[in-house]
Amino acid sequence: MRASGRRTLLTIVMSLALLATGATQAIAAPPFYEPPSPLPPGENGDIVRSEPADFFLDPLKLTRAPAHVQRIMYRSTDTAGEPMAVTGTVLTPLVPWIGAGERPIVGYAPGTQGIGDDCAPSIAAAAGMEYEGPFIAGLLARGYAIALTDYQGLGTPGDHTYTNRLAQGHAVLDVVRAAQRLPEANLPDAGPVATAGYSQGGGASAAAGELAAEYAPELDLKGVYAGAVPAELGAVAKNLDGAYAAGFLGYALAGLSAAYPDLGIENVLNHKGKRLLDEVRQQCTIEVIAGQAFTRTADLTVDGRPLSAYLDEEPYASVVAEQRIGDSAPEVPTLVVHSALDDIVPYAQGRDMARDWCSGGTRVQFSTSLVPTHVGGAIRAFPEAFAWLEGRFAGVPAPGNCGSF
Repeated sequence: MRASGRRTLLTIVMSLALLATGATQAIAAPPFYEPPSPLPPGENGDIVRSEPADFFLDPLKLTRAPAHVQRIMYRSTDTAGEPMAVTGTVLTPLVPWIGAGERPIVGYAPGTQGIGDDCAPSIAAAAGMEYEGPFIAGLLARGYAIALTDYQGLGTPGDHTYTNRLAQGHAVLDVVRAAQRLPEANLPDAGPVATAGYSQGGGASAAAGELAAEYAPELDLKGVYAGAVPAELGAVAKNLDGAYAAGFLGYALAGLSAAYPDLGIENVLNHKGKRLLDEVRQQCTIEVIAGQAFTRTADLTVDGRPLSAYLDEEPYASVVAEQRIGDSAPEVPTLVVHSALDDIVPYAQGRDMARDWCSGGTRVQFSTSLVPTHVGGAIRAFPEAFAWLEGRFAGVPAPGNCGSF
């Protein structure tokens, strides 16, 4: 791509992001986010602490989410099976639930926010900076409660374990448990549940669907919506290298290093690579796109090889394989949406994951769109995701198109 074309593409992406989130600003994580040490004994999903919070749908703070909002800290389980504290937000709509049965809870998995503490959705939303506000507003308008995780290490101490299958899947399932146990939320403790997310959130929602039957069998999970799923990290790395969202690779490196400290990831980086890693640890999505666009990872390593070359070798290959989504199949219906023109997460990943799920017996509705860019694909998926979730909570038989894609 010529330099002028790259600049045009970056301008488009940045404009969309800025429209969604407004100008970035530094937001300090308040004391709420410091977990007690040691973490009190308990079960996954238990509330550690909670407090009322704000959730604004615009950067000017003109529109509050139409919901009772509680910021929470809850217990979950990390990649190594150890207990951890995760923060998040529980939103109970102001409108009454008029559908059949009890009010549903959507375990919402946010997309890429960044890995700095001030990038945590619960912090950004209180400042009107959470770019997924439009989709969340649509869920609230339908009367669904929302349990929104911050994931491991966003707000809380340590690096965020970006795109880590187990940590993210656990965090999504446990935030639903936490919402059910939070007295202030006034939600059913065994009502219908779905998970939803796009991009990084699509991967987390998909992982939660794969893990649910074993990790959280008591949840009445009705379905999983997963958009633009980064199901195979090696392929994503190759696609992002030198592209406008190359900074996301820095997030992934920091996340893998946090989840697997024995890998020694920083040992393969040269001075420039280590500096980039330090920078992205403080940058939210807009900042990392603006600051790290078109970085070539061959310029970041000691031996001049791209990072994707390392991912095909041990000990990295085994760790990357552990993050693959599609090796096990959810036991509930799923909606997978992916644009064939996605410029961040290759379309073939979502399709192949959906095919693997079909082979495992999952009822899958796979939807292909032709909307340009990753951001465009997310917006296009809104009405389809809303309609599909409505069907699951209404008890309508789930559609499926296995064998036709």
